[in-house]
Amino acid sequence: MNLVTILALIVSSTFVYSAPLIFTALGGVYSENSGITNIGLEGIMTIGAFSAIVFNLTFASAFGKATPWLGLIVGGIVGLLFSLLHAVATINFHADHIISGTVLNLMAPPLGVFLVKAIYDKGQTENITQSFGYFSFPGLADIPVIGPIFFQNTSAPAWLAIVLSVVLWWILYKTRFGLRLRSCGENPQAADTLGINVYGMRYAGVLISGFLGGVGGAVFAEAISGNFSVSTIVGQGFIALAAMIFGKWNPLGAMMASLFFGFAQSISIIGNQLPFFSHIPVVYMQIAPYVITIIVLVLFFGKSVAPAADGQNYIKSK
Repeated sequence: MNLVTILALIVSSTFVYSAPLIFTALGGVYSENSGITNIGLEGIMTIGAFSAIVFNLTFASAFGKATPWLGLIVGGIVGLLFSLLHAVATINFHADHIISGTVLNLMAPPLGVFLVKAIYDKGQTENITQSFGYFSFPGLADIPVIGPIFFQNTSAPAWLAIVLSVVLWWILYKTRFGLRLRSCGENPQAADTLGINVYGMRYAGVLISGFLGGVGGAVFAEAISGNFSVSTIVGQGFIALAAMIFGKWNPLGAMMASLFFGFAQSISIIGNQLPFFSHIPVVYMQIAPYVITIIVLVLFFGKSVAPAADGQNYIKSK
């Protein structure tokens, strides 16, 4: 195995495992920049994964290869609706953000399993027949060295997530909407005096996070797991949350951090195929992504500054 082949394997696998994290971390960035802490990303990913798999199994024969992409939209919409619970609880009823997010995380897995049992009369779904396979970009894949590494047998959802990261960075920092969203996360009282609808902007942030978290869950289910069970999304939402913090609540930073965590996860899967990692016991490779997540949080959490009003309820009358 030559160097180009090794790099192509690493990059391809990294992109596959990074895509769900990028989408979900981007959602967390928007929610927390609006002032709403959202640790319910794990639950939102879970419900998005469930919805995408059910849609895929139901309509694969009708939509063919377009089914996984339509499944992303379905997962995003259901994730958005699920995140409404968090929005209403924290914005209208001024509930504690951590408790509300925890409720989402505790609610989603049993709800998904209950619905799977009700629909399919079993504990998990069948494997889908239409999934995200590997994709090669026409023309770009033929570029010497770079083509085989980055554009051949790669993940289309990952490239979509990377492009979306740039777009969402531009929206957050270069548009009026982004300025208003960030002002609600920094000083909602001042934003309100300027005529900005703080509740509306915070709803927008949470619903965007719900949609993107649902898409992240759908990508994981349709590109990696291939079915839905209670263990389909285990820790992915929390890793995405760590990526958001590591990326300093910035879309581009969250994207880069997600690529790093995706690399850590991919190494735990393909490590036995690489000369550098083949002699490391499998159990160490499997726990490595979670250990790295903890280490990164310990090292960088105190150095990353969240939006000033993140996690603080805003009551208009005050």
